[in-house]
Amino acid sequence: MSYQVFATLYDQLMKEAPYDEWLAYVKRQLGDGQLANKAVMDVGCGTGELLIRLALEGAQVTGVDLSAEMLAIANEKCEKAGVRATLLEQSMTGLVSEESYDLITIFCDSLNYLEQESDVQATFESAYNRLHTGGLLLFDVHSVHKIEEGYIGQTFADDEGDIAYIWTAFPGEHQASVEHELTFFIQDQPPYYIKKEELHKQRTFAIRQYEAWLAAAGFTVESITADFKEAPPHEGSERIFFCAKK
Repeated sequence: MSYQVFATLYDQLMKEAPYDEWLAYVKRQLGDGQLANKAVMDVGCGTGELLIRLALEGAQVTGVDLSAEMLAIANEKCEKAGVRATLLEQSMTGLVSEESYDLITIFCDSLNYLEQESDVQATFESAYNRLHTGGLLLFDVHSVHKIEEGYIGQTFADDEGDIAYIWTAFPGEHQASVEHELTFFIQDQPPYYIKKEELHKQRTFAIRQYEAWLAAAGFTVESITADFKEAPPHEGSERIFFCAKK
């Protein structure tokens, strides 16, 4: 999987993403809602949209992403926003930092990009090792329903003039996995467009499996909710939220 094309288009394609709702979820899990002076690591930080929001709430932020292209954009945006952030290019399966954190977040289904069970387990163990005692790991994942009923077999398309895309979702090689074939048409010199293609793979697991892996890593699961609400997941839920404490 490459983000070389996707990174430059990410913010435009994700302009409707619910970053404020992710921030509100984080604040609810803190009890007092206060992020001031909290050490927060945002894993899969992408272009820094949530990272900047966390920093503006007073958090001391570290952003982690596997994509150098994403981090370069995040750095520019942090500078423009007047936000200080440490940005690290590394895998979530082996988080390395000289700091320990009060809070680690993995949102926007970033965890679903891990296709191997061992990588999910390694991520939980890595996050556990980076947290203070009493610290929280907050993450969301696609539900099995979302992968199997919401994505597989579907085609999505949009045309915004300077950018158009066709997104087709196929069954992946694993159960509850999907392959997203993305074709972008990017305006070069009117009326000409450049065609770029990328393949993204995602996989999810049953809620009870995530619970078992969290427990094995040493976490206590504080809550499991769905779709930005405080209610527990149901059969039609699409995005599952976990709050786990070290």
